[in-house]
Amino acid sequence: MTTGTSRELVEAYFKALLSRDPLRIAQILHDDIEWSLGGPIDLLPFCGHRHGKQAVIDTIVRLAPTSIRLTTIEMEQLLVDGDRAAAFMRISGVLAATGRTVSYKSAQFLRFRDGKLRELRALFDTFDAAEQFLGHPIDTSLKAAPELATTGNRIAL
Repeated sequence: MTTGTSRELVEAYFKALLSRDPLRIAQILHDDIEWSLGGPIDLLPFCGHRHGKQAVIDTIVRLAPTSIRLTTIEMEQLLVDGDRAAAFMRISGVLAATGRTVSYKSAQFLRFRDGKLRELRALFDTFDAAEQFLGHPIDTSLKAAPELATTGNRIAL
């Protein structure tokens, strides 16, 4: 049975995400969750598609912190309508490799079923995030194109 969701439940998901507490996260996730983060998976290995509660928890608790430890999520806009929510936010964190702080924008689309998060689709400003993760601007000139063809060019959609 699909029921409406509340702003409090959506916010509870993001707080659980920041906590990286697997028990807290598990309470909010549907067993059959579809979770997808679009982005360059060679650089941001936590991007990509995950199916099922354990795969999502593993990504949040184990895989993502090998790249970044999220510190804040600043909600700029949150719309809740029935069993769906859309959020536009700024995410900040500390890079595991360097200790540098990074901050980038994200739009996330959520669907709930029976009071649990059933589906998440997230888009990041991955170009901005990738430059911050790398620590330098990415050369986007045409002369850089051949190099891009032989290095990390996988994108998760």
